[in-house]
Amino acid sequence: MEINALEKILEALDLLGKSTTDAIRDIRNGIAEQKPPVFTGHPTAPTKAQCSAVNHPMLGRRCVCRTYSAGVHIGDVVWVNPENSMEAMLSNALRLWEWKKGGLSLSVVANNGIKGGRLNRTGDVFLTNVIEYIPTTKSAEETYVKFIEY
Repeated sequence: MEINALEKILEALDLLGKSTTDAIRDIRNGIAEQKPPVFTGHPTAPTKAQCSAVNHPMLGRRCVCRTYSAGVHIGDVVWVNPENSMEAMLSNALRLWEWKKGGLSLSVVANNGIKGGRLNRTGDVFLTNVIEYIPTTKSAEETYVKFIEY
C-alpha cells in the first residue's frame, strides 16, 4: 500500500474518532474505507469532528427542545442533523414531564424557569422531529433542579 493512500485512510478514520490501533486492525481486515456513521435509531455520541462540522445556531448551547411526538427535553445540544435540523443529540439531558406556575409557554420556561413540575434525568438522548430549540438562562436552569425526580 502506498504511503499517501495509508495517510488518507488514517485521516478518514481519525474523523470517525478511531485510534491508530483500530485503524491498523481495520486495514488488516480490509474495512478501512468505512463511511461516517449515519444517524438512524439511537446512535452513539457523535465525535468532535462530526459535531464541529455542523453549523447550527443552537449547537453547543443548553436548550429546551420541543419535539413533535417525544415531548419536551432540556439539554446541551451536541449534534444537529445538518440536512433538516429536526434530529438532535442532547447530553446532560432532562425530560420535562410537566410544569406548574412557571408560565404559559416554553419560551417562558426557558427564560424564567418553573415553580413546580416533574423532570427526570435522561443523560444522552437522541431526538427526532425537533420543532423548536429555545436557549435556557442560568436562572431558569436553577429552578429545574428543584423538581428532578430520581
